[in-house]
Amino acid sequence: MKIAFYAPMKPPDNPEPSGDWRVARLLWRALDTNQQEVFLASRFRSWDASGDAPRQQKLQRIGKRRAHKLISLFRQRPPKQRPAVWVTYHLYHKAPDWIGPAVTTALEIPYLVVEASHSGKQEHGRWSLGYAAAAHAIQKADTVIAMNSNDLPGINRLRDEGVVLMRPFVELPQLPVEPLATKLRTRLATQHGISHDQPWLITVAMMRETSKLASFRLLAKALDTVSDRPWTLIVIGDGSARSQVFESFAALPKERVHFLGELGGDHINQWLSASDLLVWPAIGEAYGMALLEAHACGVPVVAGRAGGVGDIVEHGQTGLLVEHDAGAFGNAVRSLLNSPNRCGQMGRQARRKAETLHDIATARVTLQELINQAVARRAATRSPVSVRGNIPGG
Repeated sequence: MKIAFYAPMKPPDNPEPSGDWRVARLLWRALDTNQQEVFLASRFRSWDASGDAPRQQKLQRIGKRRAHKLISLFRQRPPKQRPAVWVTYHLYHKAPDWIGPAVTTALEIPYLVVEASHSGKQEHGRWSLGYAAAAHAIQKADTVIAMNSNDLPGINRLRDEGVVLMRPFVELPQLPVEPLATKLRTRLATQHGISHDQPWLITVAMMRETSKLASFRLLAKALDTVSDRPWTLIVIGDGSARSQVFESFAALPKERVHFLGELGGDHINQWLSASDLLVWPAIGEAYGMALLEAHACGVPVVAGRAGGVGDIVEHGQTGLLVEHDAGAFGNAVRSLLNSPNRCGQMGRQARRKAETLHDIATARVTLQELINQAVARRAATRSPVSVRGNIPGG
């Protein structure tokens, strides 16, 4: 079975990493099995960050042309060489899917959407065109797979059925055991001039303006409130707001904050495995892949209450969730610094939670079942699931 994969916000082979990019690549690997062959249907990015109406109209026209070309291309192929299923990852008002609904209608194949969001407050805003297109795609889909429980109310307003909540997932790394874990931490400390006998706090995030920068600034203020306690902060990430992020931490002693820049997945897992606590305010986060990756490495989290962060971090069990306030965040960090045994227990519970609920193997089985069900329904009825609401034309 061939699966057409499309990510309107950022294709999985884009050279610029991000949380959205990591999830797209994980989803690709979960879909690509011995029974299924995944291919990239289009690299067209429909994302408009500024709310520019003329730009959105241009993207709509380009998207429609791409859809017509794909329909013509697929129809020229033998049936077994055509996609049997179309999967679109992450669509919303800023990145609608102008291609998938048209192609799947023409080819009469199931259309699955993974991670969609729909907020009523955007209906008459600067992204009204993308808002209507996202609503159309959500309604048109045979199945909508949500990965953030906060997205369910908006999706359910558009559909009567065919909505499934699936937990975010990762590929679980093999964790080092003693004495290898101690050797790993000692090696990393020696290479980077970090004290290995102080608690290691870690954060993994791209350095971008708006919400990411706001989280870095709040984190710096929060850690300043616990400067009387020993700790070292390790920061992994890079981006256009690098200088602003560095400036945010300027008030802290230089020897306490170590910026490592952008690292690959294996190196990130090494640093996570060697660290004691991940700290991230998560302002504006959907759920935060870095938080899940920390749990997969057996690391507890102090995070801000936002979006679906609570779907990953179980407050009081695998970490602590606090409001977006520097004092409250600092107090949460202090409480775990003062209780290393509790911090360690949370880390072990975090790993067990990742193994039980967030493993890519579990996601692979779930996705396979949902695809098989969608294909079977199409074969039986040759019609999409029932929806409600008005579908915008052309």
